[in-house]
Amino acid sequence: MSSVTQRFGWYLAVLQLFFTLCWTVYAIYFPKLAASAGLAPGAVILLLMLDQAIFTVCDFATGIAADKMTRVIGRLGIWVAAATALSCVAFIALPFVASAGAPLLIAVTLVWTVTSSALRAPPLKLLGKYAAKPSIPLLTSLAMLGHGIASALAPYLAITLRDVDPRVPFSVASIVLVLTTLGMISAERKLASAPQPKAESPPIGAFGTMTTTAIVFALGMIVLALGYQMHVALASGPLYLRFAKTDELPWLMPVFWIGFNVAMFPASIVTKRVGGYAVMGAAALVGALAILATHVAQGLEFLVIAQFAAGAAWGAILMSAFTVAFAIGSNGAEGRMSGLLFSALALATLARMAAVATGVNADPAMKAVLQWTPILCWSLAGAALLYLAIAGLRRWSAQKS
Repeated sequence: MSSVTQRFGWYLAVLQLFFTLCWTVYAIYFPKLAASAGLAPGAVILLLMLDQAIFTVCDFATGIAADKMTRVIGRLGIWVAAATALSCVAFIALPFVASAGAPLLIAVTLVWTVTSSALRAPPLKLLGKYAAKPSIPLLTSLAMLGHGIASALAPYLAITLRDVDPRVPFSVASIVLVLTTLGMISAERKLASAPQPKAESPPIGAFGTMTTTAIVFALGMIVLALGYQMHVALASGPLYLRFAKTDELPWLMPVFWIGFNVAMFPASIVTKRVGGYAVMGAAALVGALAILATHVAQGLEFLVIAQFAAGAAWGAILMSAFTVAFAIGSNGAEGRMSGLLFSALALATLARMAAVATGVNADPAMKAVLQWTPILCWSLAGAALLYLAIAGLRRWSAQKS
């Protein structure tokens, strides 16, 4: 791994850290901002669902745009920096325009949501395009480390920022993020000027019809992400409350993300050797067992261990998923595939929010179904991915023989 790509991996970690922190600040304060704008409490979840619907569309679109822009060295970094600057202006404006009424708040929120997609798929496109293939699992782990750290900090931020004027965290988070994004211009040029590995396969159509492999991968990620959403966002809190008090939750909820951060790096070594599909499948099956263990746990200590294991499984899944996405989109469609992956994650989040908005998660008759949903999602997807890994190995062996 070259020093240039390694530094870019750490740069992506910082970028994803501040981007996720911005989203965390938004989620903490938006209900209050919506109330001050005159929106009914029930409208908040609908607007948050709209955010995820926009991400579902825009993440894929920006991924395709990133593929086009990287044909000219330096263009993507300039475009990402400009889009992020607009996004941050809109983000800073949110607490200032809330008192002006719902229409303006909604309009500014939509501007922020659409433009913030520039920081999801496009930066990772550069990693998939310029990094040597053997180094991608480790570099992806670095990039996702920022996301994991920010997610672990979210419960603490919710407490720390409870009584802080929203204009302060909105402004600080935006300024830091836009300054960090400016480094994308220099990073892209350095990556492009570094020695590039020889392509091992002919270029594929980055803008043509989606391949069957890409569609199957996207469907698998939707299933895996839905299981993750249902477990972490809906089930984890009630599971902890069987053995802990409400004020202890901020110290317990990050256990999942600690497992996530710890597991990615050893999992990247395995992914480099056996491939992304195999690691995704095995991790999903292990994660399904870990989630099952959280439901049958008879004490807090066992529950914490099971949650750590479930988080570790999700870390291995997400890291290896980007490795698979870059492999599918190799030599031209890395942005399209990373955008497709982010769209799958957003769609799963939208489905989870829909369950909350419709009250399905509170329906006693549906609790058993929701309890088993993450386990079934990860079990089925894990088995299917392992099958794909074995089938791919057989095809490779047949070609060699």
